[in-house]
Amino acid sequence: MTVLDRNLTPKTRPMAHKRTALVASLDIGTSKIACMIARLKPSPPSEALRGRTHAVELIGYSQIQSRGVKAGAVVDLAECEKAVRHAVALAERMAKVRVESVLLPVAGGRPEGQLVEAAADIRGGSVTEADISRVTTAGMIHATAHGRTVLHALPVGYALDGVKGIRDPRGMVARQFGVDMNVVTADATVAKNLMLVVERCHLNVEAMAASSYVAGLSVLTDDEADLGAALVEMGAGSTTIATYSGGRFVHASGFALGGQHITMDLARGIGACIADAERIKTLYGTVLTGGSDARELMSVPTAGDERDTPQIVSRATIANIVRHRAEEIFEMVRDRLKASPFAAEPRARVVLSGGASQLTGMVELATRILNRPVRVGRPLGFGRLPNEAKGPSFAVPTGLLVYPQYAHLEHVEPRHTRQLKTGTDGYFGKVGRWLREGF
Repeated sequence: MTVLDRNLTPKTRPMAHKRTALVASLDIGTSKIACMIARLKPSPPSEALRGRTHAVELIGYSQIQSRGVKAGAVVDLAECEKAVRHAVALAERMAKVRVESVLLPVAGGRPEGQLVEAAADIRGGSVTEADISRVTTAGMIHATAHGRTVLHALPVGYALDGVKGIRDPRGMVARQFGVDMNVVTADATVAKNLMLVVERCHLNVEAMAASSYVAGLSVLTDDEADLGAALVEMGAGSTTIATYSGGRFVHASGFALGGQHITMDLARGIGACIADAERIKTLYGTVLTGGSDARELMSVPTAGDERDTPQIVSRATIANIVRHRAEEIFEMVRDRLKASPFAAEPRARVVLSGGASQLTGMVELATRILNRPVRVGRPLGFGRLPNEAKGPSFAVPTGLLVYPQYAHLEHVEPRHTRQLKTGTDGYFGKVGRWLREGF
């Protein structure tokens, strides 16, 4: 199979350091759809966020209930399209601009990272940009299985004649050049259908990125990424993981369990309708139980006929249901971290994000199961965020606004040769100008 036969998701071009730009993120999640429009202005780097070259100023924002999405994948095209149109329109109205292109995260499709080593002889004596592209492309092809699409191809280290630890090999002399890279892939069908929804709304997808990776860009400090950290994005329909080491994104993983499964457990366990179970989870959800919880009782409407007598449920019953599912999620996170480079970082911490991370006691439970220091992450370094967007559930859409500043770290294939097809008339590669300059 040739390089032209492989599918890649769209990737954005690196940002010019001295240019102002307008960007839009669209997070099509299982429980909510969030659209954010921001102006990126050049700024000096801060001590905690040295990798950022631009300040992010939010000018438009919307959040609505998601429809037609399950476990991060589109299951009803028409319903999802309606919801996306509504979310984008609300954000455009607030920002007083027209969105042409959006940045899109991928949480479903079993995202997975693979560390790949590739090497080749140097043709001209010294390493050129063409050599780096040639070797990186070969490694990326090797890591992409049938039915999968590449979300990221991130070099994490280079080698010259077997000597590793080279940061920038360009211009250096060697007989053989090698690269270690993190190739993150997902099911191509999931990515295609997300793109199809956006195209039906007459928008272009400027780039797609793994949810856990962009969440890390939003909530991790540079020191955490340097010392080693695992970002656990706990969404409604899935949980995804991004592992960082030496300041690099080195591994990704995920599985289809999330906050919505806790809601469904509650609905079944206490005999409530799903809407009431979600409200109870939001207001009273906890994984901690105390001595008085068994005596604290609440009235819960019975699912079905409204005339039925409400049930009386104890706080301890609710906490036990929530804890059992949360324990299962963190045990699966623990198993995936053991199989990743994170296992070799004994002092690395875990940072939680996503709506499910806000349940009371999640930090304590995660600390016990993962045997690591754990904190809840919130968006860092953003201006004019509304209060509801300052929490961990908005790590992904805010991280997408930061993502273009890190685009230069990724290997990108030429747009005219490799683009993920959707099966419609044409390519999503016909990307409009999403960087609006001149502000």
